[in-house]
Amino acid sequence: MMPFCSSAAICGAVVALAFSVTVVRSEIGVHSSAVVHAASGDAIVGAASTYNPFRPGWREGGPNTASGERYDPSVWAAAIKTSLRQKFGGVRYGARPKYALVEAVGKKVIVKINDVGPLTPGRIIDLNERTMRHFDPSLQLGIIYGVTVRPLAGDYWIPGPVG
Repeated sequence: MMPFCSSAAICGAVVALAFSVTVVRSEIGVHSSAVVHAASGDAIVGAASTYNPFRPGWREGGPNTASGERYDPSVWAAAIKTSLRQKFGGVRYGARPKYALVEAVGKKVIVKINDVGPLTPGRIIDLNERTMRHFDPSLQLGIIYGVTVRPLAGDYWIPGPVG
């Protein structure tokens, strides 16, 4: 019985390790740089800000996004400027979300565009908290200038950092 318990413990540890490596890989980004080649349309350059409708004093918005999803600060998502809506497939209620490659401060991330908004002039995208923390871990900057946003072709991207 003892050899079985040891084997089971080792097996359990291996499974736990494999799972944790998978989670960590998804967090640090396993997307290849080939993502850039899937970018469709013209690059949009401007400033990015952040929003969270559930935190007092944060930017406007409600609990539901334009796509009908509930705002979630823990996913890789963003709201595009209303006038750019058509470049991202319309972003409308019940429609399959569109994706974009966002580049700034030497980092890249794929985000789900699930909301739109009348952003402050000069700003092209509002990042949710998780996405903004990728570029500004302390959330102290508030605004990131020189951000490039490129629509991605296709509907089945996995949001997250591009490695």
